[in-house]
Amino acid sequence: ELQQKVEETELLKMELQMLETERVRLSLVEEKLMDVLQLLQQLRDLNISKRALGKILLSTLESCRDPQPGKAHLFEVLDTLYHELTACELLQSQPLEKAQSCQSLSNPLVISC
Repeated sequence: ELQQKVEETELLKMELQMLETERVRLSLVEEKLMDVLQLLQQLRDLNISKRALGKILLSTLESCRDPQPGKAHLFEVLDTLYHELTACELLQSQPLEKAQSCQSLSNPLVISC
């Protein structure tokens, strides 16, 4: 009976470790998603055209067509979209003060768990 309890404890420890790993992964995805949403908000405020935004999105999806082994596909897409958005000329030409003030605003889209 003691051996069974030890095995159950080990199994629970493994499950807890997997849950913690998943929590960290989800936290990273949430963080990257918030970064992308902030950039999209900035671009909307700068009146980016729907056509330009569509091109950025299609470019992102095209470059992430084949998932890289060992990398979470969702995170890869978000990361690529983030980099595509930061390379947008509208954001590059935006004054530094305005970019910093936009990022310092609290985001109403934050979901607390």
